[in-house]
Amino acid sequence: MKDLIYILGHKNPDTDSICAAIGYAEYKNKTGSTNAQAVRLGNINRETEFVLDYFNVAPPNYIETVKTQISDLYIDTVAPISPEISLKTAWSIMKKSNTSTMPVVDENQKLIGIISLSSLTSTYMDIWDNNVLSKSNTSIENILDTLSGSYIYSPENIHTFTGKVITAAMKPENIKDLIDEGDIVICGDRSDAQKIVITKKASLMILTGNHKISREILELAKKENCLIISTPYDTFTASRLILQSIPINYVMTKENIIKFRIDDFVEDIEDKMLKTRYRSYPVVDQNNKVVGSISRYHLISKNRKKLILVDHNEKSQSVDGIEDGEVLEIIDHHRIASIETGFPIIFRNEPVGSTSTIVANIFFENGIRPTKKTAGLLAAAIISDTLLFKSPTSTNVDKLILKRLSQIADIDIDSFAKDMFIAGTSLKGKTPEEIFLQDLKVYNIGKYKIGVTQIGTIDMEGFLDIKEEILALMNRKSEEENFNLLLLMLTDILNNGSKLLAIGKDKDIVSKTFNVELIDNSVYLPGILSRKKQIIPKITNTLINM
Repeated sequence: MKDLIYILGHKNPDTDSICAAIGYAEYKNKTGSTNAQAVRLGNINRETEFVLDYFNVAPPNYIETVKTQISDLYIDTVAPISPEISLKTAWSIMKKSNTSTMPVVDENQKLIGIISLSSLTSTYMDIWDNNVLSKSNTSIENILDTLSGSYIYSPENIHTFTGKVITAAMKPENIKDLIDEGDIVICGDRSDAQKIVITKKASLMILTGNHKISREILELAKKENCLIISTPYDTFTASRLILQSIPINYVMTKENIIKFRIDDFVEDIEDKMLKTRYRSYPVVDQNNKVVGSISRYHLISKNRKKLILVDHNEKSQSVDGIEDGEVLEIIDHHRIASIETGFPIIFRNEPVGSTSTIVANIFFENGIRPTKKTAGLLAAAIISDTLLFKSPTSTNVDKLILKRLSQIADIDIDSFAKDMFIAGTSLKGKTPEEIFLQDLKVYNIGKYKIGVTQIGTIDMEGFLDIKEEILALMNRKSEEENFNLLLLMLTDILNNGSKLLAIGKDKDIVSKTFNVELIDNSVYLPGILSRKKQIIPKITNTLINM
């Protein structure tokens, strides 16, 4: 994840945007140690779907934003601990790993609590209840580990401890009234005291100083089912240490845990960190499994997502959060627009009919042959963007590159183009939103906000049935998003012309630019096939001179 480079086209992607991204990702992965991945910023249209299906290529993954997420950071790895371990073991682990907090997980590695050094110390200092071992369901394993103990006698069924903890450090006759059935008793080597402890049905007798017991005491313990262990510590030390055998689930924080998900945005967690003062916070995945921990330190040098832009260099057309990303390269065939970088980058911008022409040229210039599938995708994108060389943006370079790609992909250019245009240009069954929004590009020209959608079709008649609905949609969008001008450019592939639908408070820009009259918000412009070369430059010139 840390070394990943996203290669992405513009929003509302067309065939060139998708195929150029896939092609350039293959090139980058073939020529370096990068982990390049093509992604998309919107739904795939019918034409692109046909192309991907034809060459059996999966669509790129969709991303919505490139804002920095926790997954982009080098967070601390952490080994979560079990809720059954003792306070002493938890303390030892935390000191060894030099951490002040540890996540606690269940048997499925899901987060159930947090334990901290401060909670361990405060708990130890605050415990004055001698019934705490029974209340916390402390296990014999925790007691043995805490006291460095060993078994002297262990019944077959070790029962839970239900009594209090007491120390038999007085005369035997004075002990009787203090011991209740089920108690845990710490005592020394006096056999008379040991007898009283066992006969009073203590559940556990702890012998200090590694003392032994007599055969008589052992037989009595077996009769009364009393567990006996020994510890090398003296009575005072053992009575202090035994409280550290409490399992951490008794004292850990279970409610209102402040945790973050691996896909959380850094800008969101910064606010939460400012409002709390913990040194670190657990990070979990979508299933609440712990994947690490994060602190304020990790936010100081946050890693930005690495990006390569293809088929656009306009901020309004690019991915949300691009200002948080690190643009490494731009490969494009449009006008130079509004993407800014903080340092020099590779920017390849050429006046050709398709970005995929440039991508294919990069392969060939470096003596690298694209795979058959990638060659097919790049060929399809050139056909699409140049309208099989009917667009005025077409160049001889496009034609030469397409010929070479078609040979690698083993396709007949004319036959493939016909099938692709038929699959992609039918308007049947499409909603106004699908038609207008699938290729909308936004241009900021001075103080004017211009939006232009271009749809290529061989079904001009089918458009008449939904014209009024599309005009209504354009009206709403123009008002809601404050466009000066919204255009739908319906390009007739067979007859080399485009019908323009114009909406907006400054729609007269169309009349001034092309010296035509809009009738019912529309006009047919013969010979106009390119948004990039024939629409935007002319509108820009009109606005500059207004």
